[in-house]
Amino acid sequence: MQTDQIDRRRRRILTWATALLGSVGAVLAAIPFVASMLPSARAKARGGPIEIDIGRLAPGEQLTVEWRGQPVWLLRRTTEMLESLRRTALLELLRDPDSLVTTQQPRYAANDNRSLEPEYFVAIGLCTHLGCVPLFEPNPGQVAGDEQWLGGYFCPCHGSKFDLAGRVFNGVPAPTNLVVPPHRYLSATVIQLGVDPENAAT
Repeated sequence: MQTDQIDRRRRRILTWATALLGSVGAVLAAIPFVASMLPSARAKARGGPIEIDIGRLAPGEQLTVEWRGQPVWLLRRTTEMLESLRRTALLELLRDPDSLVTTQQPRYAANDNRSLEPEYFVAIGLCTHLGCVPLFEPNPGQVAGDEQWLGGYFCPCHGSKFDLAGRVFNGVPAPTNLVVPPHRYLSATVIQLGVDPENAAT
């Protein structure tokens, strides 16, 4: 009699344990499936606006961030760098000095500096020829064989050159200026990338 009761108790415990393990297994198996339907934090960051603190960026320094799977440069230009933009334009070295190809920048960046604030330049760091990542060569004469080099971006893959406003030089494979993405200032030291200030809700 006691043996039958013990057996029944054991069967009940085994049944409960089996049911519990089955339920836990089903939940665990469903987690990856449900998670795959939700956008990851990385996917959100790639698609949506991001905020960048530029407060620690010293004059002459450049910061690279990732947005929508692309490198984005944030350059804090010095007075000398801004002067080099004017000199490069005067030397008639540029293909589109006045940003006439309107697809390459928002309307508010179609100026001599190609920026909202003259001191800061924001651009997608991909050459407009074949999508290579150009080198940041900010110093005059830094590109070998170019005596007129006043600083900018040089793509060693095929020789394309851009000034420190991302304006493309004449006679290089890249057809257009570097792309300036939509951006706005949330404060003096924070840039929001991916939001056009002309279309942003106030």
